[in-house]
Amino acid sequence: MEKRITTPLTREQARELKSGDSVLISGVIYTARDAAHKRLVELVKQGKELPLDIKDSIIYYVGPTPAKEGQPIGSAGPTTSYRMDAYSPTLIEQGETGMIGKGKRNAEVIEAMKKHGAVYFGAIGGCGALLSNCVTKAEVIAYEDLGAEAIRRLEVKDLPVVVIIDSEGNNLYETGRNKYLESLNK
Repeated sequence: MEKRITTPLTREQARELKSGDSVLISGVIYTARDAAHKRLVELVKQGKELPLDIKDSIIYYVGPTPAKEGQPIGSAGPTTSYRMDAYSPTLIEQGETGMIGKGKRNAEVIEAMKKHGAVYFGAIGGCGALLSNCVTKAEVIAYEDLGAEAIRRLEVKDLPVVVIIDSEGNNLYETGRNKYLESLNK
């Protein structure tokens, strides 16, 4: 089923999304990869304010290429998500409700998603140039020294993703594989 959401993504809205749903995201999302995640979690541990409003936010795991003249962002394909697994439970506890990346997540991340009502979206790797067409505005808001891995505030219109893991822990990487294997035995 295709759904359209506009950020912010509340925990209640996140709980309505189901594994396998195709979703078009519009609104504000943030970018961050592992170096930025590490800094964010350090701030949380120190009781300091984060450089973004994490409540009801979606973080896209991406390190975009430089923007071409007249474009808000360069190619913006997803980064492998397991690199954020050590940090994601803390940010989910702080209010993050959505993550966009590619690849599997560990059990601790999935448990945090179930406990707090968050979802993991998959974006298609290798389609960074096409995904960047959904970005209407991009600005670095923190950690400029990280270059491509700086935290950016993106405004997006109809960014296509799929719910890989929903807030109940249903995982498309498992259910999809099982469904395919069952189809081979028919």
